[in-house]
Amino acid sequence: MKIGIVGLPNVGKSTLFNALTEAGADAANYPFCTIDPNVGVVPVPDERLDWLADKYQPEKKTPTVIEFVDIAGLVEGASRGEGLGNKFLAHIREVDAIAQVVRCFDDENITHVDGKISPDRDIDIINTELMMADLAQVEKRLEKSKKQAKSGDKIYLKEVESLEKISDALEEGKNIRQLELSETGERLVKELQLLSAKPIIYLANVNEDDINTGQNQLVKEVREHAERDGAKVVEISAKIEADIAELDEDEKEMFLDELGLNDSGLDRVIKAGYELLNLLTFLTAGEKECRAWTVERGSTAPQAAGRIHSDMEKGFIRAEIVSFEDLKRVGSMADAREEGLLRLEGKDYIMQDGDVCHFRFNV
Repeated sequence: MKIGIVGLPNVGKSTLFNALTEAGADAANYPFCTIDPNVGVVPVPDERLDWLADKYQPEKKTPTVIEFVDIAGLVEGASRGEGLGNKFLAHIREVDAIAQVVRCFDDENITHVDGKISPDRDIDIINTELMMADLAQVEKRLEKSKKQAKSGDKIYLKEVESLEKISDALEEGKNIRQLELSETGERLVKELQLLSAKPIIYLANVNEDDINTGQNQLVKEVREHAERDGAKVVEISAKIEADIAELDEDEKEMFLDELGLNDSGLDRVIKAGYELLNLLTFLTAGEKECRAWTVERGSTAPQAAGRIHSDMEKGFIRAEIVSFEDLKRVGSMADAREEGLLRLEGKDYIMQDGDVCHFRFNV
């Protein structure tokens, strides 16, 4: 899973990226401090994997990972090449989802690129630039499809219909992710790597004193905007996350307890990302390795096996599966088998979050 962290300059984007990934990207107080995208690969915390590792004592424990990409700050006019617009838009096409950092804090020492803090305006600037860039892509493809449709080919006629629908929506200020599209429309969106079709999380960046109070009016503004946009919101403090990044696990738990928080901002961003991209985790366990794997919800057992190795999907015979909760309750795979909790599943089995699996396959 690859998430692009975006936002206007000086909203705390790079500070937050540093905290989430401990990657040390520069976070100076001036626009375009981040020019080339910094990339941080973060292991996804999973207590189930920890339990399995304690049980099996494997040679290796491998969590699933999430890749954060810190992308240059955007300014109005980016779709026309203003600031670092072209670079920004090219980098964002490569990510699976967008995490837009929105400034919800006052600090006279940190300048705002537009002089005044306004989450609604800031969100609109970025969303508009994404839509304008999409519109340019769609119009270019529409012109080409119209020429090809003159032959009467049904494929291109359908393309013209879908592209006109998308173009009309963008001109009305609607994100593509809000549209119901045909199969042709979905295909074109993927081919063109359209930006406003990507799922989005708004990260409302607050001062440490405001976290979890429910009193920050700027955060309320973000939530109202997200509700209209069909997006998710995670309230987060870049300062708190920076402090957490320097602590060990025990200190981290104490620190979060003192703040009245159940989990860190990183955990909440990851959870929101999984929900947004419709993902789940399954696990494999043994003396050599305990490992977490990510697949889309709705994936079959052979498709999950294919995440481990393509040969396993091609030669799939069956999967031996027990839910993690059942395994933890009875204590071992042998006990799960004894109690009839270890199931043999075939090619049509739909994977569930927390499945602990062993795949049988022909080479």
